[in-house]
Amino acid sequence: MESPAEILPGVIFYSYLSAERKEKVCFWNHHTLVLQVSGQLVLETSDQTISTSGGELLLIGRNQLGTLTKTPLPGGHYETIVISLQEDLLRKIILEEKLEADRKYTGPANILVPYNEFLQGYFQSVIPYARSSGAEITDEMGILKVKEGIKLLLLALPELRNFLFDFSEPYKIDLEKFMLNNFQFNIPVEKFAQLTGRSLAGFKRDFQKTFGLPPRQWLQDKRLTTAKYLIENKHQKSSAIYLDLGFQSLSHFSHAFKKKFGKSPSGYSSETVSR
Repeated sequence: MESPAEILPGVIFYSYLSAERKEKVCFWNHHTLVLQVSGQLVLETSDQTISTSGGELLLIGRNQLGTLTKTPLPGGHYETIVISLQEDLLRKIILEEKLEADRKYTGPANILVPYNEFLQGYFQSVIPYARSSGAEITDEMGILKVKEGIKLLLLALPELRNFLFDFSEPYKIDLEKFMLNNFQFNIPVEKFAQLTGRSLAGFKRDFQKTFGLPPRQWLQDKRLTTAKYLIENKHQKSSAIYLDLGFQSLSHFSHAFKKKFGKSPSGYSSETVSR
């Protein structure tokens, strides 16, 4: 089976199988239900760190940035099934079931769903689809399974109706606080604008007023300054931090670092050791 394998093309089920530990920065456009089959998944956002293991369910909220660390069992595999709860489908369920949010959701953005026999039964019913990605599954069958999962979530946690069925756009949030908490994520400026509830033009305008620099320049400077601090004061190696700070390659990081500070990261490491 390919990894990840798409089970209902376009949107619904994804299965991920791996024998290696992997880390990935993600942006979630839609609410997402993660069924942990085996191994460990750690989700880190600016506000939360959640760990799941085999048999657990995690609900990830839409319009978020985060890092996923996927670790297989010793001598075994890491396996998850991911169900994207698309907004169009959620709106359809509202119409069919006469459900809607009755107030603004104010809880955490990511929820570890408590153990529930009905949800565990649902979990087991989805695994055969995931492990047989080449099998026949129609759109109608897949959508029925997603609807079943949503209804069982609401049965287990009725308050999730305000989580799932709130379709309001992100409100205009504190730009300075958000960027200081999330500068390390390597995503387009357009995504940062969306996540702070602004148009791209409005984001650039507010950013300049707040930080005195254009977004891309500020992000580069902030990441490099943070890297210098970690190398000098925390004795960390470039190879251990460049990905966490949003750089795509070690060579790109080293070049940018030397251009800004006049010497390579290894030069600062050597100075620190010799003191």
